[in-house]
Amino acid sequence: MPEKSPIQVQISTLPSSPGVYQFYDGNGNILYVGKAKDLKKRVSSYFNKKQEYGKTRVLVKKIRSIKHIVVATESDALLLENNLIKKLQPRYNVMLKDDKSYPWICIKNERFPRVFPTRKLINDGSEYFGPYTSMKTVRTLLDLVKSLYPLRTCNYDLPEEKIAAGKYKVCLEYHLGNCLGPCEGLQSEAEYHGQVDDIRQIIKGNFKNSLQSFRTQMKEFATNMEFEKAQRIKNKIDILENYQAKSTIVNPKIDNVDVFTIISDETHAYVNFIQLSHGSIVRSHTLEIRKKLDETDEELLALAITEIRQRFNSQSKEVYLQFPVTVEDNLKVTLPKLGDKRRLLELSERNARFYRQDRLKQIKITDPDRHTKRLMAQMKADLRLSEEPTHIECFDNSNIQGTNPVAACVVFKNGKPSKKDYRHFNIKTVEGPDDFASMEEVVFRRYNRLLNEEEPLPQLIVIDGGKGQLSSALKSLNRLGLRGKIAIIGIAKRLEEIYFPEDPVPLYLDKRSETLKVIQQLRNEAHRFGITHHRKKRNKGAIDSELEKIEGIGEKTVEQLLKNFKSVKRIKEATIESLAESIGMAKAKKIYETFH
Repeated sequence: MPEKSPIQVQISTLPSSPGVYQFYDGNGNILYVGKAKDLKKRVSSYFNKKQEYGKTRVLVKKIRSIKHIVVATESDALLLENNLIKKLQPRYNVMLKDDKSYPWICIKNERFPRVFPTRKLINDGSEYFGPYTSMKTVRTLLDLVKSLYPLRTCNYDLPEEKIAAGKYKVCLEYHLGNCLGPCEGLQSEAEYHGQVDDIRQIIKGNFKNSLQSFRTQMKEFATNMEFEKAQRIKNKIDILENYQAKSTIVNPKIDNVDVFTIISDETHAYVNFIQLSHGSIVRSHTLEIRKKLDETDEELLALAITEIRQRFNSQSKEVYLQFPVTVEDNLKVTLPKLGDKRRLLELSERNARFYRQDRLKQIKITDPDRHTKRLMAQMKADLRLSEEPTHIECFDNSNIQGTNPVAACVVFKNGKPSKKDYRHFNIKTVEGPDDFASMEEVVFRRYNRLLNEEEPLPQLIVIDGGKGQLSSALKSLNRLGLRGKIAIIGIAKRLEEIYFPEDPVPLYLDKRSETLKVIQQLRNEAHRFGITHHRKKRNKGAIDSELEKIEGIGEKTVEQLLKNFKSVKRIKEATIESLAESIGMAKAKKIYETFH
């Protein structure tokens, strides 16, 4: 019996319990951290089967030792995995990290607390709300607070004995009405803290208490005939209700909920987070994750939920998700199907898609190589190809009322037109308008020539047409022995159906799919190139026939005239002497007399 390797020995001793495993290379460097419901089963899966993905195969080859930590539940394993990834930063793990310093709103731990924005958290008993994803959001919220409640902005210490001794004097803010003068004892501590309590609720998204308080004050002022003061309170109610109307987009009964959605492609995933409080969206953030080992959406979403909730200090007890994932034990998971909850999920997903589109536009400009690599990987997956289609060729036939049949072949390399490789074909062996036979002819001629000249073949052929044209092209590939060596698809115009050989059911790609957009661009470019060539040929035929109708004027004479005069119009306007210089007096006389 062969002796077990050190790795096999370590695997055999692993427990069948929830926990976290760590892979190390021969130099003791951390390679990967993962979680498992069953440690032994999960770790064994890396070594007991042939890995489908290249990155995972490379990882397994490098593993020289395994460590593990047993925990009570799978959700504990999730939390521990996230903390270890951030601490150890293994090479093959996705990095859920962000170097940004997010802004917070601070309610300072003081006798008369100040409320201000900050990017630094100091452990001095102060309250911090956030973090917020932009300073603009913080300023908007603080502007609302300041328009409703006059608070001090000075940084004086305000002990009771110093105020009583008259150590402080009111400043300009008091005279402007932005502060009620607690420094001179003009505002009581209890009244000031009542304002701070209301501000605390507004920051959390709860406007109910403030609105009730203002309405009570307004009625009291109106009852006492203090109409100017009542009007000022009414203005504050209008400001608060207007802000609330803008921020409340769902049922106010939906309270303290986090919404998470994920969309992904071959290389990256995008997780959107929306936080709700009292029916208002108080925060939205999208996290971009670079895949390392072809992780599933479930794995990435589970990691992202833990990371984002820790980062933004979320205390919500419920999350809305697209599909079930492992989360913290005390967290309720809801999978909305209808109504306001479902609309929230759709809103979050839309945010993730918009973020991805913006990122792709930026990458296309700043990092075209990454864009190309991602696009090729996406096309390979969407079209079920065995390799990335870095070289694509598309064919289209053109004939109008059966005349001058031609065909075009356009070439895309790395998702972009390679115009120097475009080719057009005059149909030689087909009589009359027969698209199927014409397609068979041009595909055979194209690849017979590439084989004879030992030129590189494409990874993908796109045929403009449905099953009929695709079958005709396949006949030529069979004759050349290329069937199965080059992927080939047909695209039908009506519903953008994509057909595969020997598959009667077409593929329908998402209308927003980049793969479909590339195929449409190929098809449109082939159509444009073919029509342009067809039009030139048809126009040349019309010109030739007009001159050749003249008795005694043949094809070579016409070519000589067009070479010298460039157009039929100039030939018609030419003098007999200038015509004679090109083709002799006898022929010049015939042409001149025809047009004059």
